[in-house]
Amino acid sequence: MSDATPYPIGTQGPGTSQGPALPQAGAGRPASEIDRGTVSEGKVEFINWRGEADRPEPPPPVPLAPDQRIGVAIIGLGRLTLGQILPAFAGCLYAKPVALVSGSPDKARAVAAQYGIRDDAVYGYEHIERLADNPEVQAVYVVTPNGLHLDHVRAAARAGKHVLCEKPMAANSAQARQMIQACSEAGVRLMIAYRCQYEPFNSAAARLVRSGELGRVRVIEATNTQVQGPGGQWRMNAELAGGGALPDIGLYCLNGVRAMLGEDPVEVYAQIVNPQGDERYAQVEETTSFMLRFPSGAIANCATSYGAHETKDMRLRLEQGWIEIENAFAYRGQRLRVARRKDTLESVEELRVGAGNPFSLEIDHFAQSLLAGTTPRTPGEEGLQDQLLMEAIYRSARENRPVTIDWESVHQAAAPE
Repeated sequence: MSDATPYPIGTQGPGTSQGPALPQAGAGRPASEIDRGTVSEGKVEFINWRGEADRPEPPPPVPLAPDQRIGVAIIGLGRLTLGQILPAFAGCLYAKPVALVSGSPDKARAVAAQYGIRDDAVYGYEHIERLADNPEVQAVYVVTPNGLHLDHVRAAARAGKHVLCEKPMAANSAQARQMIQACSEAGVRLMIAYRCQYEPFNSAAARLVRSGELGRVRVIEATNTQVQGPGGQWRMNAELAGGGALPDIGLYCLNGVRAMLGEDPVEVYAQIVNPQGDERYAQVEETTSFMLRFPSGAIANCATSYGAHETKDMRLRLEQGWIEIENAFAYRGQRLRVARRKDTLESVEELRVGAGNPFSLEIDHFAQSLLAGTTPRTPGEEGLQDQLLMEAIYRSARENRPVTIDWESVHQAAAPE
């Protein structure tokens, strides 16, 4: 045991200067507006407390009261719903989950209990149209296999509910057209869940590209690959999936490139390779490489595969620099680097963008568009464009030649029955 003499709090030992005395608990409150903030039109606002050398702090979020948020029914309780979408509602400011639709009653009841959803707000697929009788439900989020989207979107539209539908929009363009028509006739809005268009790093890169600061884009490289596991998954069933790696993960390359440039390609050329003797790929493709040529002169080289180690990057080569988005298509872990000339040197900088859950941002954009009565950024027509392009990519691979796309002729196709 030490026999050293203890010193009172707020003092220091012999030979040292007197330290500051600790304040008494509850002795005061912030006197400055910079600390207290102000309230304006129901929002709390703060003066920036940081120095000029640091980024200003963003304003506090302004969530709607729970009873004012858009109530969403989630259709489909697979891995994506349980691993990403339902947890993302915790970060939403304008939407909340209020109902579930599933073909597995036990699973649905367990999930409903986890998220505080009432037992009478759990439905089977055959009862989707009963959502019409639930005033809490204003919209649905369809998260089922691609080939089932048409039936579920139609049922939701007949129930008078707005629709957020996972990508790819459908198994083919004919189904996509029917989904657009069904929602239009029912007077409900349709949005396709292109989460990367709402992800902060991708959005920052698109703004930089569109600003013209680095000149025109000449070449883009986009890659999305992963190693697929055992067979028997619905993604290996052509009727349910509509294809293999291309509509599942290659679509991120396709839509991502279009979003960066703000234009549609006029020519595609593609090659497909399947491993010999692998029964998993009896109906769908493993690996697809495709090139897109755009009216601006930009060329995009894209690759997607179920047989290559996980890579989800995009690189853009512009006239006056380059942009690289690491993990561009991943759920998290994005990094953004930009290169350009700086005097006589080459400058490569990493831009630190505020993190944000892309699923939360996507859902909130949908909810805000419903509250404001506006068209969402990625409506059904955006999904249809990608379906048409994927069909052109498949045609190019089958015929082993470039396929030119005349968009005016394509959209003069007969309306679905």
